[in-house]
Amino acid sequence: MPPSRDARLSLGAAFRSALTLVVLLAASASGHAAEGDPKLPLERYHLGNGLEVILHPDKTVPLAYVSVWYHVASGDETPGKSGFAHLFEHMMFQGSTHVGEDKHFEVLKKIGASSVNGTTNADRTNYFEQVPSHQLETALWLESDRMGYMLPLLTEKSLANQRDVVRNERRQNYDNVPYGKERFAINRLLFAEGHPYRHLTIGRHEDLANASLEDVKNFFRKWYVPSNATLLIAGDIDVPETKKLVEKWFGSFPKTPRPARRMVPPTPITAVKREVVNDEFAKLRRVHYAWHSPRAFGPGDAELDILASVLGRPGTGRLYKILVHEKQWAQTVGVGQQSQGFSGIFHITIDLKPEADMKAVEQVVDQELEKVMREPISERERQRVITETEASFVRGLETLVARGETVQMYNHFLSEPDSFTKHLDQFRNATAEGVRSTAGQYLKKQNRVEVITMPAKAPAPNKVSRAETPPAASKKGAN
Repeated sequence: MPPSRDARLSLGAAFRSALTLVVLLAASASGHAAEGDPKLPLERYHLGNGLEVILHPDKTVPLAYVSVWYHVASGDETPGKSGFAHLFEHMMFQGSTHVGEDKHFEVLKKIGASSVNGTTNADRTNYFEQVPSHQLETALWLESDRMGYMLPLLTEKSLANQRDVVRNERRQNYDNVPYGKERFAINRLLFAEGHPYRHLTIGRHEDLANASLEDVKNFFRKWYVPSNATLLIAGDIDVPETKKLVEKWFGSFPKTPRPARRMVPPTPITAVKREVVNDEFAKLRRVHYAWHSPRAFGPGDAELDILASVLGRPGTGRLYKILVHEKQWAQTVGVGQQSQGFSGIFHITIDLKPEADMKAVEQVVDQELEKVMREPISERERQRVITETEASFVRGLETLVARGETVQMYNHFLSEPDSFTKHLDQFRNATAEGVRSTAGQYLKKQNRVEVITMPAKAPAPNKVSRAETPPAASKKGAN
């Protein structure tokens, strides 16, 4: 598959009205929704078989963007069957009855398609392509054929091929890269055995190796049905004609019940969990703290996004200034709120310089966390993050592809594709006191997990504070 993994960064047409959206920035000073919030022309409806369809006409340039979100991901997998959603991200490009084996990319290349790919995360799987608008029907035919006629071409041979591809992808991107072990350790400490977030989207080697053809087919039959998918078509389209094409290529599929998604709460953390990982690929020691945090768009999600910037933004973030500029103990500092469907993860990662004292670095982190839980952030800090968020939001709507995926995201998480103002208002309405109280609720020391990565050529032992011998589980294959 092509190397691009994130549709939001794909190429697309410039959004005609993007320049008018700069009035969003004026809202920062007042904290109220700006009158210039984006209002995209959107129409949502359902076919008789349950397929959800969203149309976004934009005649700026002669391009059409087709995106299919299947509401299934690694968060829906069961113990022993991890990695299936990501495996299907690959399998869906292998061929279908009428398109033929390994012809998907070939067809798209011939019609001048761009931004072709699929991605999987903990909450959804998507497939997308941008084509010249007069080739829209070709794109719909391709998506239709793999939705309805993929199983006949799913064989032991094709499964074995893609299973090997996925396992090799894990080796290249997770197992044999700096700090790859750390990613597995964080989730292993945060989530108990059996929780779907315990394993990463890539899956376990043993689960992929043991997946039978019937296992994989059953996964497809359950989740890859019209009632569990959203088809978005954006760009230079004629709405009545597009509706006819959608009905032509998707309307004949049978109606099946939409599979139920189970909401799984996070595993409670009531005492610090710490693990030391020996990493032969890492060059610097890394301190990584993580906490359970609010789900995507849930109460407190925006507040922790703001706090992440206040603490870790390059140049102005509190931790960044102290550890990188003033003390010069850290090579990099990263702070982020990882929003997911069931629950989020708040991360602080610090890559230490060789001469840095780890205990001193950890003391700085604890002091700054105690401070933000005790005292509200400044109004200047809050306003800066809101302004940056709005500006980034506007820039993110300049491409057709990004608009389409943003609409899909809102529809998936909020059940409403036109949630631009609702999203921005979560930041505008976040107060300094709200940031403080949210930090106090989620970022207590006893609620965190800690992973310390030690490179193969580690510094002297006295440079590691409170380190434990890695438990037996950490010496086994990654989860």
